[in-house]
Amino acid sequence: MSGRIVFEGTDITGFGPRRITELGVARSFQIPQLYDGLTVLDNVLIAIAAHSGRNSDFWAPMHGRDDLTKADEVLARFALREQAAATASSLPEGGRKLLDVALSVILEPKLLLMDEPTSGVSARDKFSVMDTLMPALAARHVTTIFVEHDMEIIERYAQRAVAFDGGRIIADGAVANVLARRDVRRAVLGEE
Repeated sequence: MSGRIVFEGTDITGFGPRRITELGVARSFQIPQLYDGLTVLDNVLIAIAAHSGRNSDFWAPMHGRDDLTKADEVLARFALREQAAATASSLPEGGRKLLDVALSVILEPKLLLMDEPTSGVSARDKFSVMDTLMPALAARHVTTIFVEHDMEIIERYAQRAVAFDGGRIIADGAVANVLARRDVRRAVLGEE
């Protein structure tokens, strides 16, 4: 495989994560990357402090009024305010996903890459997670690309779909058009 990655006219192929983040690209993970032993609020405060450029001595001033106000806004936007005092490890998987994305959004990205935002989330909760995520990201004007294998999520939340087979793009376009293609249904869904 070969190719280039161009973001806003800049070839970022081979750039390190810090440089890519500085350009406005953030990501969230299939398995949330959280400080599990800390509270939800402290996870958010650490992300705020790190984004502001504070070094390892940032812990003490983290609970300042401005940081707490910003953290409360983030928690509210991602429907996590009521869990602020809970440890991250105690959150259900949907809450962990919301917190992981919230931490990414603190970086003020232009583009957010999400790896399976509903993976591990119960079937009952997957739509509520996405119903929280998508407006929160839209309110911040964050363009979002997400990898997802759940066709219900794609049909309901994606504006465009790109289907891959063997590392090659086999379809790209409107969600309904892409999902209606026989080659896509065979490659992605295993239909005959």
